[in-house]
Amino acid sequence: MARKKSKPLEAEFVMFDVVYVDGSRRSNRRVPTALLGGLDGDEPARDAIMEQDRLIAEKSGMPPLEIASLTRSGKPAEKPARKAG
Repeated sequence: MARKKSKPLEAEFVMFDVVYVDGSRRSNRRVPTALLGGLDGDEPARDAIMEQDRLIAEKSGMPPLEIASLTRSGKPAEKPARKAG
């Protein structure tokens, strides 16, 4: 008898990859799932990660970096559309 696939568990956190304007990248930054969804989608993640960066910068004595892009970890990168012809 075949086994049933289990349903994915509700994750408490969503992981994001962050690229900063200086070209550096940080992977798997945790954002609470409760902040995401709704009309704003993943935009609240930017605020949460900026707050995390501010706290890290405060402790390290270095200024926080500006975020250039933010994507969920594990999502394949979007490929540019191919031209027909």
